[in-house]
Amino acid sequence: MMRVHQVRSEFVVAACDAELIGRDLPVGTAGRTVKISSHFYGERTVTPEELSWALKRATIANLLGERTLAVATSEGFLAPGSAGLLGGVPHAEIFALRG
Repeated sequence: MMRVHQVRSEFVVAACDAELIGRDLPVGTAGRTVKISSHFYGERTVTPEELSWALKRATIANLLGERTLAVATSEGFLAPGSAGLLGGVPHAEIFALRG
């Protein structure tokens, strides 16, 4: 799933594995959760090529899920082993600094 958000001059790519939409992932130890929503991550399934195309143009990327991060890693946007976890699910945020 992927959605592109245009926020002022930022091109934000939000992408996640489809089965994560609608899930509540635990955050921290206080019983808090974060809802993985189609409002943020989109409702359209994309191919690895479409995700790669969007990541090449992104100034910010929010990526969630094993398959989504595998695409980002194989395309060189993310170093192997550099992702963290959000509720036990691989998660990464990428910020492009342009000068």
